[in-house]
Formats: sequence, C-alpha cells, structure tokens
Amino acid sequence: MKKVELEIINITQGFTQHHSYAVVLGEVKGKRRLPIVIGAAEAQAIAVAIENMPPARPLTHDLFKTMMDTFNIFLSEVVITNLMDGVFYSKLICIFNGEEHEIDSRTSDAIALAIRFSCPIYIYGNILETSGIVLMEEPESEESELPEEFSTVSSTAKPEKEKTDYSIYTQKELEKLINDALVNEDYEKAAAIRDELNKREK
Repeated sequence: MKKVELEIINITQGFTQHHSYAVVLGEVKGKRRLPIVIGAAEAQAIAVAIENMPPARPLTHDLFKTMMDTFNIFLSEVVITNLMDGVFYSKLICIFNGEEHEIDSRTSDAIALAIRFSCPIYIYGNILETSGIVLMEEPESEESELPEEFSTVSSTAKPEKEKTDYSIYTQKELEKLINDALVNEDYEKAAAIRDELNKREK
C-alpha cells in the first residue's frame, strides 16, 4: 500500500475545548494537511522534543527511547495505518536483531517518538485521501508557533467557541466552514467538519 511522508507543521490550541490541542501534519510533497486532536500532555511531549528542551527529569517518551537505545532497538519509521470513528491508529516500525517488528501505538505517542528518533512519519495514501485537508492558500509564514505554555514563543489567547452540531449544515455550507476554519488556522474545527463530511460519504 502506498505511503505518503508527513512532517509536523505546528501545534495549535483548541478552540472548542480549552485543554485540547491539534498537531498539524503536512504532506512533504503536497498541500494536504492532517490535523489530529490530542490532549495537553501529548502536546507537551511533542512540543518539548520539537523545541529540543530536555526536561529536568525524563518524560515517558524520553525514558522509552533510552530503553530502546539500551537494548539496541531502532525505530525506523512510524505509520498512520487507520482511521476509525475519528480516531487515528498508528504503528511503530522497529528493527531488533535485524528483524522488523510492528508495534501498535497511539498516534500522538508515535509522533512524539518519531521526533526523538529523527525518523520519518508516514500515512497510507487512502487515509490521507479521505481525511486530509487541502490547503487552498499557503499562509504568509510557515513558522511553527507552539502554544505559549509549551514554548518560548508567545501566542495571542484565542476565545473559546461553543461546540457545534455540524450535522445540521448542508454539504455546501460545510465546505465553506472548513475553508474558513483553515484560513483562521482553527484546525480542531476543521478536523470536526472533515469528520462530518466523511460520515456523509459512507
């Protein structure tokens, strides 16, 4: 099955839930974006690795990497393998004693480890086809701004918005809403609208 390589674009704070975040992955050779909603702890684990800010005591992912290094287990790549009911599933592709092993993983954990091992992140093409969001216009700056609590980069606080029942909108209205969400970099909202559109296609 064809795999598409992704890279981390940024981490954004959620609009609808105060303690939720979205890690935004982008197609390396393309304009499709894949927002994945994660929790605060997962966002922190990814952010500290991106910023190369080692904590005073090792986080769980740092400990896991140390153990893998100690026992000569190499993480060659991570692959996002499935999407079910709005949840992404991933596998760690590890090499041990010359043999390849696949280990099931939460996608947020897989991304956090991929950064620490400097290994590529892939997704099966058919999943990106159905869940990816095409970036219509490139933003003026591709600088990655992490949420303020995870980075030295300050960010303007964004007001919370009420949850929306997207099932009440027409197809055309949803397409406009998802474009507006992308322009405003509200990736969590865009992901929710994308999931509603995918439901209607089934």
